[in-house]
Amino acid sequence: MNDILQQDIQYLPGVGPSRKKMLNEELGIATYGDLLQYYPYKHVDRSRLYSIRELTGDMPFVQVKGHILSFETFKMGARKKRVVAHFTDGSGKVMDLTWFNYADSAIRKYRIGTEYVVFGRPQVFNGRIQVVHPDMDEADKLELSSMGMQPYYNTSDKMKKAGLNSRSIERFAKTLLDALKEPLSETLPDFITQKLHLMSRDEALRKIHYPANVRELEQARVRLKFEELFYVQLNIVRYASDQRRKYRGYIFSTIGDHFNNFYRQNLPFPLTEAQKRVIREIRKDMGSGRQMNRLLQGDVGSGKTLVALMSMLIALDNGYQACIMAPTEILAEQHLQTIMEFLHDMDIRVALLTGIVKGRRRQEILDGLLDGTVQILVGTHAVIEDTVQFARLGMVVVDEQHRFGVAQRAKLWSKSTNPPHVLVMTATPIPRTLAMTLYGDLDVSVIDELPPGRKPVITRHVFDRSLPSLYDSIRQQIRQGRQVYIVFPLIEESEKIDLKNLEDGFSVLTQVFPEFKLSKVHGKMKPADKEAEMQKFVLGETQILVATTVIEVGVNVPNASVMVILEAQRFGLSQLHQLRGRVGRGADQSYCILVTNQQLAEDTRKRIDIMCETNDGFRIAEADLKLRGPGDLEGTQQSGMAFDLKIADIARDGQLVQMARDEAQLIIDNDPTCTSAQYTMLWKRLRELRKTNINWGAIS
Repeated sequence: MNDILQQDIQYLPGVGPSRKKMLNEELGIATYGDLLQYYPYKHVDRSRLYSIRELTGDMPFVQVKGHILSFETFKMGARKKRVVAHFTDGSGKVMDLTWFNYADSAIRKYRIGTEYVVFGRPQVFNGRIQVVHPDMDEADKLELSSMGMQPYYNTSDKMKKAGLNSRSIERFAKTLLDALKEPLSETLPDFITQKLHLMSRDEALRKIHYPANVRELEQARVRLKFEELFYVQLNIVRYASDQRRKYRGYIFSTIGDHFNNFYRQNLPFPLTEAQKRVIREIRKDMGSGRQMNRLLQGDVGSGKTLVALMSMLIALDNGYQACIMAPTEILAEQHLQTIMEFLHDMDIRVALLTGIVKGRRRQEILDGLLDGTVQILVGTHAVIEDTVQFARLGMVVVDEQHRFGVAQRAKLWSKSTNPPHVLVMTATPIPRTLAMTLYGDLDVSVIDELPPGRKPVITRHVFDRSLPSLYDSIRQQIRQGRQVYIVFPLIEESEKIDLKNLEDGFSVLTQVFPEFKLSKVHGKMKPADKEAEMQKFVLGETQILVATTVIEVGVNVPNASVMVILEAQRFGLSQLHQLRGRVGRGADQSYCILVTNQQLAEDTRKRIDIMCETNDGFRIAEADLKLRGPGDLEGTQQSGMAFDLKIADIARDGQLVQMARDEAQLIIDNDPTCTSAQYTMLWKRLRELRKTNINWGAIS
């Protein structure tokens, strides 16, 4: 990178110490390079002039050349006023320029008769074209032919109050670009830029601010996006390659009695083709001599736990122990129950270790792990405590990986001489482009079909005014022998209010359904109380479970056929999909009812519509990524991979992500030790980026 780009921003003409402080605090701009990489969020074509007669109220930004005929002032209450300038382009047509803020300064600043170029968004008011708070430049000081596409930059309210708006940033950017006489150094080798027909870095960084036309702008964006994504992928692929070279895995070559007896005698239903394919992939990894790091994706109810158990049985057949780690006690207990049911009549010792397992019972488990008699451990974060030691840990399953931080997961590795094989499971489908980045060092397996006999859940959207008829439908379902979930939101920001709403709602529901028994569960209850209430519902002693999202994962009640989600507008798509996955687990038709008020924002309505249209978790995940962006998706902050990309968008730039991945993989295939002189530029640039404040850390 050119030395000038390291220059302190205060030395750029027009900035100075006080503006430098504001730019740094509000936008993170401290150097010339930071300013150059503070990209415009949009561009507007400033090369064309319109006549007033061409303008309509539904046009985007336009510009008109003309002069002010007169000003008019209108009082708006005791202390406010509205100033209107009547503006003509000489054609006999007049439009209004209106100011609500800084009205007096507009009268002082702009003169009647002087020719101006007015720029803004036209609208119709009282039958006339009006532009509110227009940008205005004296016509003889503006070279329209050279302006082309004008950049627009995001700024904060604090900056605007201090007189630093988009035009200010634009002026700083232009001053800097004019000062950069020498071409900026290249950060991608010729064999990549030529092969992919990419602009040079110097041209891209200039054109991203001041393109001559839309085509130039798009070429600049593609170049800069690709570069960002390429170095992210190069870092991931390099890390994964290092791990494979450094860490030899245990070779599990035996498929013995545990696996075969389970397959012949205990398999509860025939495996789907997807499950068979995934087990083959896992068996191949475990016998390869390298440590398995595999992500197992599968929608709710697709049979991931069964695949995980059969993988653990392979570890047992080779004389090793296995462990499954879940994020909550409820989910750990659910896994234990499921595994015990699968393994009935098999001589395999399975133990549960959570925070509530104490005293003699805990010590017995710790002793059993150390002497190898406990063959499968199911637990929560408790399994990574220093006191938990294994005789021969060979296989680790991490469920709902996004709930665990990188350091927590890494602690499991230290419990074995060689790092154990790792199978990461998630019931939150991850879009391919996000998986390639968030879990880029993991091999991916997907269970993309449900076991036979499962009926798709029917999802409906109702407004809260329809609750009485919804309650009647619930009564019908319960009288047919079914059970019902009713979920209230519990959001941290309004926890006290939400808990009160839950308590009040529970009281109301007990009055609405006096003929039925209700359980209540939320995360603030004591574990023993929560478990007791859950068990009542699981055993069918209560017909309605009133809960928060504590039931999002880990509750398996095949008899429950209705999921009612109140205030569904407050939930994200992924969370709604997870909650819906609690029903439809038996043979009966199940329903998910999304209850909202009528005042829905556009994004919220899209979320609700998507939920009603499809049960496909991957379609939902793609939509969630596009609506919310990767930075907001649950788990990305703990992944070890930063998403503060300046211009690339994981959701919308899938093709570029794949291109970047392919090129990065080619580099690593050719230079696995990262020492080849041919790629010196790349390794140097990667080291520079790793020194920045971006978290380029490892992922798994």
